[in-house]
Amino acid sequence: MDIKNFKMVNVLGLIMMFLLSCGGSGDDGPNGGPEPEDIIPSDLTLDITLIGSDADNLHGDGSGTIKCVANATDAVKYVFKFGDGTEIENTTGNIEYSYEEQGTNTQTVFVFAYSVTGNYINTFKQIAVFVTPDTFDDLIWSDEFDVEGDVSSDNWKFETFAPNNGSWWNGELQHYTDRLDNAYVSEGSLKIVAKKESYTAQGVTHEYTSARLNSKFSFTYGRIDVRAKLPEGEGTWPAIWMLGSNHETVGWPACGEIDIMEHWGHEPEVVSSATHQPSCYGGCNNVGVGKTILEDYATAFHVYSLEWNNGELRFLIDDQYKYSYKPSVKNDDTWPYHKDQFIILNVAMGGSWFSVDPNFTESTMEIDYVRVYQ
Repeated sequence: MDIKNFKMVNVLGLIMMFLLSCGGSGDDGPNGGPEPEDIIPSDLTLDITLIGSDADNLHGDGSGTIKCVANATDAVKYVFKFGDGTEIENTTGNIEYSYEEQGTNTQTVFVFAYSVTGNYINTFKQIAVFVTPDTFDDLIWSDEFDVEGDVSSDNWKFETFAPNNGSWWNGELQHYTDRLDNAYVSEGSLKIVAKKESYTAQGVTHEYTSARLNSKFSFTYGRIDVRAKLPEGEGTWPAIWMLGSNHETVGWPACGEIDIMEHWGHEPEVVSSATHQPSCYGGCNNVGVGKTILEDYATAFHVYSLEWNNGELRFLIDDQYKYSYKPSVKNDDTWPYHKDQFIILNVAMGGSWFSVDPNFTESTMEIDYVRVYQ
């Protein structure tokens, strides 16, 4: 190429570059349209709710579950980030998340709000979350009721002496006996049978009999599981409960009472749990007695449990948390639960505030097992 032609090519190239640079705006997009302006989300909020939190369970019910609600103007996507590396993305800003770190721990939740242009803002909150410790691993005592016939005398003592002038408290109408008619083991379970029959003991005649078994084993702190099927019939009053081993010296309620399960036949389908101590009986610290609806209480087995540590009593049914007693101030009036307690299984009949069905004949509480862990 001669010098003249080379110069002409360079001139044409410069002209083309000039024309291209003048033919559109520097803000044009790749398809010739204007580049979209950045959209920055604003007003990002994050609300966190602890599942099961109340006045007695400030850090939740032990499940470790929180509910997060994030909201921001011009946001189309939210990304939540948790301390264990978990990330959850959605478009609603609403999620539930469960922590697994046991005990009470301060957790940090981050949330990022993204706009349609990919711009984002973020915020975070910290919250103390309680996860029930999985510490009750060692089985230290149990009765599986796998030996037919008599109730194990190594494990249980029949309580038959009625302390209230030949009667029991609360207006109950039964005598407790140590007969096989009222308590026996068969087909892998304990049967406690309440019956309508005239029976005289301590010079007093009552029209019902039943059984009350006290464990010879006592303990402080742990978990107790009792798998049971409850009796039915108006007037029945089955209970799975505990009493301080020092009750004969300090009396009731100073010894402390823990009602793992109570049921009244005139309130079918309602199962309760409660505590009794000098400061209050039943519902305490503005928390009502724990109540659960169980439609199949008499036809199916359920596991009634207590988790007991040095600061709290937690009640569960089928491993689901139901109720807790955890006083903020612990002294002899509010917290006698720092000493041994023993287990009681019984079915009472009648009470000062309810009567027995006149057509009642008998009904049975069936216990599959009693297990204590520490």
